[in-house]
Amino acid sequence: MMMKPSLLAALLVLSSTPSLAGTDSYTLDPGHTYPSFEASHMGVSVWRGKFNKSSGKVVLDRAGKTGTVTVEIDAKSIDFGHDKMNEHAMSPDFFEVEKYPVIRYSGKLLFTGDTPSGVDGELTLHGVSKPVKLSINSFKCILHPYFKKEVCGADVSGEFDRVDFGMDYGAKYGPTLAKLAIQVEAIKD
Repeated sequence: MMMKPSLLAALLVLSSTPSLAGTDSYTLDPGHTYPSFEASHMGVSVWRGKFNKSSGKVVLDRAGKTGTVTVEIDAKSIDFGHDKMNEHAMSPDFFEVEKYPVIRYSGKLLFTGDTPSGVDGELTLHGVSKPVKLSINSFKCILHPYFKKEVCGADVSGEFDRVDFGMDYGAKYGPTLAKLAIQVEAIKD
């Protein structure tokens, strides 16, 4: 059976693009995913620390414009680039990592047009769970040249008041608004 050139071209294009129908599952790449935490240091400066260990899943239904995100962060992997700050951040004054070793964020993807643009979710930090919305500042999927699988990446961020999560140490010295940012890449399962 002979196909018309336009039909053949359309099939080739569809077979080479990411799935546009159905639900796809992705696993966070721990070597390319780094959640970070930033907060005021007594109102004088802003300290930024990244978490070196995290895991998670993304489920994406492009056609239905829905999806979910789950990220689990090893609280002990916080790294501000300053040993004493790391020790203090792990203490009961802040993350209290011995009692609360995992920070978790899970939520539903929000779309603008065909593109994920935010996450409406819940952050569990320091034993407290509260709603936190994240903005997806950039989002892109490509066929990874090494893995030969689809890889999606995003820059995600949102703000919350750390006092709401029982992290009120030093609150009298400055703002308590904190930022969660996640640079993330996920590989299609």
